[in-house]
Amino acid sequence: MAIGPPYHGRRMGLLKRAVVESTILAQDLQRARTYYAEKLGLTPTSEERIGLRYRLADGTRFRLFRSGGTASGAHTQMALMVEDLAAAVQELRSRGVQFEEYDSPGLETRDGIADVGYARAAWFRDSEGNLIGISQAAAEPAHQTGQGS
Repeated sequence: MAIGPPYHGRRMGLLKRAVVESTILAQDLQRARTYYAEKLGLTPTSEERIGLRYRLADGTRFRLFRSGGTASGAHTQMALMVEDLAAAVQELRSRGVQFEEYDSPGLETRDGIADVGYARAAWFRDSEGNLIGISQAAAEPAHQTGQGS
């Protein structure tokens, strides 16, 4: 089974060819399933004994797994990159998602969205207390040519 894109004969380390799968804990798997379906518009692609697997763009995936543990919520457990952050925030708000607001040195949100330099980002907590981030990469500066070019 080939994993990852072709590398045209170059030898790559095993981990460089790996597919990433985040694991997000859920104390109540049914409650999490409902939240991810109703609030985020996501349905699992498979269900196993330990949890639910979701597949997103470009083969990325994550798993909600049944756990007796509690999400720390102190840092981003999963980040989703989108093409249009404002539209994503608007859509999620229309589904009832509440975004975090921050006002601290180095991180300030306006209407739920922060400019963190390399991206604009917003965060919300899922039904299990996991902090989920969504972000849009900052526009790359237009290529400038020198004088006389």
